[in-house]
Parts: sequence; C-alpha cells; structure tokens
Amino acid sequence: MATQQDNCGHNNVPGSSACLYDLLCSDAPSWYYYQRDRRAKSGLPERLEGFLHQSGNKTCADCGSPDPKWVSLSFGVLICIKCSGVHRSLGVHISKVLSLKLDEWTDEQIDSFVKIGGNIEANKKYEACMPANLKKPKPDSSIDERSEFIRRKYEQQQFMNFGDQMSCPFQPSHVRSSSGSTSIGTNTTQDKKQYEKQPTKHRIGNAFRNSWGRKDSEHKGTKKGSSLAGMVEFVGLIMVNVVKGTNLAVRDMMTSDPYVILALGHQSVKTRVIKNNLNPVWNESLMLSIPEQVPPLKVLVYDKDTFSTDDFMGEAEIDIQPLVTAAKAYEKSSINESKQQLGKWVASKENTLVQDGIIYLVDGKVRQEISLRLQNVERGVLEIELECVPLTQ
Repeated sequence: MATQQDNCGHNNVPGSSACLYDLLCSDAPSWYYYQRDRRAKSGLPERLEGFLHQSGNKTCADCGSPDPKWVSLSFGVLICIKCSGVHRSLGVHISKVLSLKLDEWTDEQIDSFVKIGGNIEANKKYEACMPANLKKPKPDSSIDERSEFIRRKYEQQQFMNFGDQMSCPFQPSHVRSSSGSTSIGTNTTQDKKQYEKQPTKHRIGNAFRNSWGRKDSEHKGTKKGSSLAGMVEFVGLIMVNVVKGTNLAVRDMMTSDPYVILALGHQSVKTRVIKNNLNPVWNESLMLSIPEQVPPLKVLVYDKDTFSTDDFMGEAEIDIQPLVTAAKAYEKSSINESKQQLGKWVASKENTLVQDGIIYLVDGKVRQEISLRLQNVERGVLEIELECVPLTQ
C-alpha cells in the first residue's frame, strides 16, 4: 500500500520523506521519554505489586529471564517479552497475555491471577513430569527452542501429572540424572492440537485458526510436524484500540451482534461482542507482537450467532509498516516535543481508508488514527487507533 509523508520544508529532500529524514539523521538516545511517561502513568494495584516480589515471580516461568513484565492470565505465570510473543501466538483461547505496565487490570483479573499462586505453583503443575533429559530454555535461547518448549508445556500439556490413576510418561525432573542431556529440538514432536474456526466463504476468514465461542465438538485436532507460529523474531509491539463501528451491516433481522478479529501474521485476537448494535463502541485495546518481516494487519468483523456459524460483516487490511518505520526513526531521534506529525497514510482508491491516516508523535508515543471502509460487504466503517510500543516495555 502506498504511503506518503508531509513535506516539512526541506528543499533538498523529497517531500514524501522529509519528516522521517530529520528523524533518521538524529542519533540521540532511544525511547527515554516514552518509557518515563509510561511508567509514571501505569502504577500497579497494591495486591499485584506485592505479588510480583514473591519467590519465583522475579524471573520468567519459562526461560528464567529476570524481571518479567508480562503474564499469561490463563496459566497464572509471569513471563518475559520473548516468551510472551510465543504465548501470544498460541491464541487467546490457549494463553491470554497481559502487560504489567501497559494494560489496565480489572479486579477480577487480579483475583484470578493471584489465586493460581504464581510461577512456582504453576510450574509444579505444568512441569510436574518433565523428562530428565529435557532442558528448559534460557534467557538467550532461540525462538525455536522457546516455541517448542512452551507449546509442549501449555498447549499439549505433556509435562502434567493427570492424577494418581495415570502414570507419568516422563521421568520427573526432580530425579533428573547427571548424564548428558538433549535439546528440545531433538525430541520427537507430538501431535499438536489445533483449533480451527469454522470455514467461511470469505478469503481472509478461511485463513484464521481460532475458537471464537465455538463448541468443543466443533474443534478439530490436526496432526502437524512442526509449527512456525511462534518461531518468529519480534521487533516490537503494536497496541490496537478498536474504537467504534458506524453503520455496520444487518445480519440478524434488523440488527447485528458485532465483534472484531485482528490478525498479524500467525497471531489473532478479538474484541468483546456488542449485542444489538449497528454503531457499536468498543474502545477496547488489544496487543500483538510485530514480526521482523512486517505483514499487514488484517481486520475482520463478524456477527455473533449462538446456534450457527458467525456471519461475516466485512474485512480490511492496514499497512503498519509506515508506523513501524516512524517508531524506529523516533527511537534514534532527540525529539521531545509534546506533539508533532510524522507523516500519513494517504487515502486513495487503492486502499480502504475513508480519510488520510495521520502518524503523529504525542507525549512520546508514536500513534496513528485510521478510519476504514469495510470491504466485501454492503456497508460499514471502522475506526481504529494504533500505537507502536518498544520491546523494552
């Protein structure tokens, strides 16, 4: 998708890249103001703050990296940024990932997380029967090693002890011998459970594997030798705020129950369902990891049905490369102005923009506001806000 930047008045630089040229030529420290402002505004609830200082919670539950800033709410573990990318690639139906610094926690989420007991208690459960020759990933382990271990531990749950009536398939790690050990990659990969969304006739919808409210009987297990979903290096994070929809398509007699799916590479997340509303307001923020080879952000809207396949309500794609480029440029700059336009994604017949998507810097945050005209549907507009977040968060 074509992009264009505003001319900032530099005659010796093409107008399409003048603003970013200034940023790229600067060599000041990175993201300092961004991180300072973020930390000042994101105080943790007292119960959660105290929980983080308990024994075992000061390192990543999966690789041992110090000072983990992310959690899997589904499994009650604190994890590092690299492991969080793998957890996120499993899908929210397996592991729901939250940030200690960037997400707003509800009382219910805190209660649920604390109740599990933290890394030590979770690992007693999910690593109860780890084979003696299996090494856990380390802070400097490759993404392949992390992915293989995390999938076996949580998705396939190979290391759990399912009760006294069942024998443990592996020699427990607490009686591990001192003999040679093998890496994760040398172990035979087991059949992996995959959750597939029922297929639709629509192009993008068919590509997603998920379990958006499907019955367990609708999930199909498929055999696969290996998965590339988590074996991707990430260069940053993108926070997507799904603001609202306007004049969406009717799918239930006179109205619809819409929700939005966002997909980036192998990752997908979804908003809550809003009942009986063609002009829904979500104001819901979702986060995805940005792969090194930046793909388009895919957006789909569906109508939630209880007894049949969810109805398609439109789709669109967002080119996030300009936003990532602007964030990288700002990382190298010395700019600390309160607000400044960095460029824009120009609306044209070749894209789905209702109006130009402005990329701007505000209070140390690189953001973009986008209004999308949904495609392959009779009508509907979706408003979305994007923010590029550094991995240090």
